[in-house]
Amino acid sequence: MRTLPIIRSIRGKTRPMKRTHWKRPWFLFLACAATAMFAVRAAANAADEIRRLAALMEWKPGTVVADIGAGDGSYSFASAEPVGATGKVYATEIDTKKLEELRAEVAKRKLQNVAVVESKEADTHLPTACCHAIFLRHVYHHLTKPTEFDANIVRSLKPGGRVAIIDFPPRSGLDPVEGVPANRGGHGIPQKIVIEELTAAGLKMERVLNDWAENDYCVLFVKK
Repeated sequence: MRTLPIIRSIRGKTRPMKRTHWKRPWFLFLACAATAMFAVRAAANAADEIRRLAALMEWKPGTVVADIGAGDGSYSFASAEPVGATGKVYATEIDTKKLEELRAEVAKRKLQNVAVVESKEADTHLPTACCHAIFLRHVYHHLTKPTEFDANIVRSLKPGGRVAIIDFPPRSGLDPVEGVPANRGGHGIPQKIVIEELTAAGLKMERVLNDWAENDYCVLFVKK
């Protein structure tokens, strides 16, 4: 039987060496495996949601879509397939680091139909009347200037274009979002407020789906 190496302490007593450092490679392996599995699952979830969203918003080859607040790009990259080579996906983001990562990933994947755009607090920074469809997933409740941003969303839409807001009602246990209007009621946003604000911006509410993934809701609007 293999015995542990013996080391001598400063008090002259002998103690076995700990195995902690021997186990570290296994911890690293398991951590990497878990990260990879999470990434694969997240990509699969994004693809499933985008398939449903594409059908709901009637995307087809040639459709121009904007993913507002693209984050890690999972939903933007999943959107690139249904719009095809003749379509386009604008992946907008406000965070500098995320913008760099998005651009690097687009280059790595060689996605010719995905354009990364730096947005601002109150501006999509998208061209006027450029999009057939715009979606915000878990983003609308973070908007600190919704009135101004909504006006820019409408400006960026083509006539007859659609907007989908995928979000959730305020949930307990989540940190509050700084700078948002007080009527949000916590981390999240009531569906009623989403409808009121985007209707006031000039859009027409077309459909509400309360059975979206992760217990979210999806509200679909159309530009009159």
